[in-house]
Amino acid sequence: MAILVNSNTKAIVQGITGSQGLFHTKRMLEYGTKIVGGVRAGKGGTQAEGVPVFDTVQEAVSTTGANASIIFVPAPSARDATLEAITHGLNPVVLITEGIPIKDSIEVMGVAKSKGCTIIGPNTPGVITPNECKLGIMPSHVFRQGEVGLASRSGTLTYEIASSLSRAGLGQSTCLGLGGDPIVGLSFVDVLEMFRDDPQTKSVALVGEIGGNAEELAAEYIKQSKYPKPIAAYVAGRTAPPGKRMGHAGAIIMGRTGTAESKLKALKSAGVNVAHKPGEIAKLLARK
Repeated sequence: MAILVNSNTKAIVQGITGSQGLFHTKRMLEYGTKIVGGVRAGKGGTQAEGVPVFDTVQEAVSTTGANASIIFVPAPSARDATLEAITHGLNPVVLITEGIPIKDSIEVMGVAKSKGCTIIGPNTPGVITPNECKLGIMPSHVFRQGEVGLASRSGTLTYEIASSLSRAGLGQSTCLGLGGDPIVGLSFVDVLEMFRDDPQTKSVALVGEIGGNAEELAAEYIKQSKYPKPIAAYVAGRTAPPGKRMGHAGAIIMGRTGTAESKLKALKSAGVNVAHKPGEIAKLLARK
């Protein structure tokens, strides 16, 4: 069992004929992901990486029986592409696109919530259940199948920490990037609830960063729920100056909110083991 995606996931790629769509479709197929179709208006009836291409999501779903989507389209088109995926029952929808207008993201997340659809992203590396399914752009060789659930706000740190876990003999149940834009579909709390109910996940790694209050909300949830599984966390951006955007649109400190110190304090108060360096996550979880 795994959260979000598994060996039964059948996905379409929206924007499959673009350079990024083609590149990552090939690598997802090589990993064994069931990419059953692609969508690009005007390209229906053709193929991309051996995958049939359709003009609309509706055609793709009715023909292939797809149940999930990954989206590689430019930011101005992302709203329409995502709403099309939601409308036709695809779940989850992995939104790789970065820099989507905030008003578009707010609308999309509202519709997704009303339809019970999980959006991963935007501006995410995606989600991977090792040895079963990869819907994303992550380098798959660093992941190993196992029992650690990993949720991260940083794409690069997702790979680095997964690699250190794998080297330590700690495989992963599911790894996902929440996304680096200001408005994203999943919070740490959402994912913690999924990992709590997943029998394959025995412990959890959280990778946070400055900006927003996602980590503080997670800490409050962990404390209030008396979370039953061991958690280790790392927060990036301790030396970031206030008011400066650091990498992600969501990674910005405003006044006293969103600092690494406030996040670390909250997590520690909730009983979370906090790492000072990314590589320490594996050591903290190995003790459990």
